Parts: sequence; C-alpha cells; structure tokens
Amino acid sequence: MAVTGEDLHARGEEFAEFWREYHLGTLTTLRRDGSPHVVAVGVTLDLDTATARVITRRGSQKVANVRRAEGSPDGGARVAVSQVDRGRWSTLEGIAVVREDPASVADAEARYAARYRTPRPNPERVVIEIALTRILGSR
Repeated sequence: MAVTGEDLHARGEEFAEFWREYHLGTLTTLRRDGSPHVVAVGVTLDLDTATARVITRRGSQKVANVRRAEGSPDGGARVAVSQVDRGRWSTLEGIAVVREDPASVADAEARYAARYRTPRPNPERVVIEIALTRILGSR
C-alpha cells in the first residue's frame, strides 16, 4: 500500500515546511484489546518515499503494539502520526513495522537530528517505520 501513487512534493512547500518545522507529534498504535495507545513523539517525514519515522526504545509499548501486527495481512500495524500548531494540523496514516538494523537506525537518527536535535546514544534504539497510506489535515 502507498499513498495512492501521490507525489508528496506536489502537496506544496507549505506541507513540506510544516513537516520540517520543530513540532512534536503523537503516534497512535493499537493495544492488544484494540484501544488506542497515544504517545508524544518526534516524527520525521521523507517526502521522496512517503515514509514517516519515529525513533524509540526497543522495549516500549508502542514497539510491542507494532510488532504484534507485523504478521498481519497488511504486513504491519495500522498507525497514525499527527502534529498540530494552532489551526494547522496534519495526520499521516500508514502501515508500521519495526526496524532494528544499524543502517535504518542511523538513518532515522540523522533525520531526527535534522528536525529536532542529535539524540543521545541508546543501544536499545529502534525505528518505527511507517509506509503512508493516507494524509489528512489542513496542511
């Protein structure tokens, strides 16, 4: 699945800038009982590949929620990341998987550093990688 073949660059500079500005967001995953687990996160967006990334700790609840769905027919967990700034908001929905390989983690850390700050070293770090399927919002 992908964002219906959409070129995210075509959404314009305002959309791209909103996802480059310093805004914390939320990540929504589903718990075992189906209820939403919503947490504050730093999130990066790769316009070229329509992929959002969240760095986190291997033992976190959000990682457990995503891993539980990795064998599903969708190939991962259905999730959403959102950010809001006054009247501007954007939600990115997609299919998430957990990446642990050093190259994926280093890439996600570099993207995080470009948007937020250089993350502290963490040997337990993994990446929740989200292949976008839908975009909602004012941006």
